[in-house]
Amino acid sequence: MVATAVGISRKDIYRQPKLPEKDRVLVEAIKEAFTLHPAYGQYKIALHLKVNHKRAERVMKENGLKAPRRKTKYFCTVSTYHHTYTNLIKEILESEFVPHLIWVCDVSYFKFKGEMWYLASIEDLATRQILSSQIGKHHDANLIISTIKQAIQLTDYLPKYFHTDQGKEFMAKVVTDYLELQGVKVSVSAKASPWQNGYKESFFGHFKDEFGEINRFDSVGLLIEEIYSQIHYYNFDRIHRSLKMSPVQFATLHFPEYCLHKRGA
Repeated sequence: MVATAVGISRKDIYRQPKLPEKDRVLVEAIKEAFTLHPAYGQYKIALHLKVNHKRAERVMKENGLKAPRRKTKYFCTVSTYHHTYTNLIKEILESEFVPHLIWVCDVSYFKFKGEMWYLASIEDLATRQILSSQIGKHHDANLIISTIKQAIQLTDYLPKYFHTDQGKEFMAKVVTDYLELQGVKVSVSAKASPWQNGYKESFFGHFKDEFGEINRFDSVGLLIEEIYSQIHYYNFDRIHRSLKMSPVQFATLHFPEYCLHKRGA
């Protein structure tokens, strides 16, 4: 027999390869995952489907599978340097983070049908939960104050440090006075150092990647509704790469008393 002569088992001649079928199943699972998580790359797809990330990467590459939504920009900061605040959190290690030790805040803009809108949000660095978010027509101190007050109201906590970049809306006296009267220490990134507020830069970068085309909505009301829905998705469902689970899942596991869902958020 030819099979025997070349050292091949006769059973192997008739055995159907299993890997292609497993790959087909994985392709369908990835496509289904994209309907829920349209910006997941291979690493988060692997976490979501509980498969090896190298296998997910190979299958996605071989089948031309890419996240449906990627890369939409940009951010906004008009800085002011006439203040005495410095970066108070740069020496604090991530291993030392506990809930409400550090809140970070930033603002990003989006242009909808020719009009500018601004989104401010506050994130707790221990749990990566977005504690509050406000949308407004003006990039000013009032937007920041309302976002801070919302975070305090929703959590019943104050942070030890409130960290931002040097945007004029953050450095406004009404904002810094309000925080200091509450006993909160104001921390600010160094001049021309946006990476010192990298947590919020990262949040807004991923948020805009995943949100997709702004002008697909028929009204600003529908747009705002979807923005808040996306923030809920970020907190409760979206896998955070450094946490390997969603922020609320992480808080439930490690800091259950500080979960947003405990407070009906």
